[in-house]
Amino acid sequence: MARILIVEDNGAIAEGLAAFLKEDGHQTDTRANGNDIEALADRFDLFILDVMLPGRDGFALAAVLRQRTKAPFLFLTAKAEESDRLAGWDLGASDYVVKPFLPREVVRRVRAILGRLGTTGAYPFALGGDRLVFDPEHHRVFLDGDEVVLTPAEWSLLGLFVAHPGTVLERKTLMSQALSYYVDTGERAVDTHVKNLRAKLREVPWIETVRGFGYRFVGTPVAPA
Repeated sequence: MARILIVEDNGAIAEGLAAFLKEDGHQTDTRANGNDIEALADRFDLFILDVMLPGRDGFALAAVLRQRTKAPFLFLTAKAEESDRLAGWDLGASDYVVKPFLPREVVRRVRAILGRLGTTGAYPFALGGDRLVFDPEHHRVFLDGDEVVLTPAEWSLLGLFVAHPGTVLERKTLMSQALSYYVDTGERAVDTHVKNLRAKLREVPWIETVRGFGYRFVGTPVAPA
């Protein structure tokens, strides 16, 4: 469980997202503007910040928070331009979600962020009768109760896949975000690592090929046991 502050001036979005995060086991609070948020910096484990806030905007707020806390932050915004995204990443954002979005997608992204920090425990996925448990806190993966030993590249790939279930991830995305240290080997290196990862997952089709685009993780997130 994490303490999460949502700073969003659209009340419906803020309350809806808070409800989904509470359902996932987190404590949440909401604010409608960026004023005086720095006073709360040490009270939360993660901040969800709308970029276009009244008064102090989300980027300015993130810059202030970064000086007071190491807690991660995620941006919500209707601004999809590349320059805006880059500005968010430059500020140290852990993720960047463009509106409109599905609340459950944000919940999964929050899980991934907290998982990388060890703030949350393992979370499982189901596919037919098979069950995969990804445990970022202890750096372990289990398939139907048996531990699966992965290389660093395979671990990074699987971590990115489970953070974006159902989303098609292009090879370039997998290359830059999961295999940055293989950047000189070409995009086809992704295919090799995915093939090896699939073999270790007993050929159960957790990772689906989307021809001409990339790959998609098709496991269904389920409530932890």
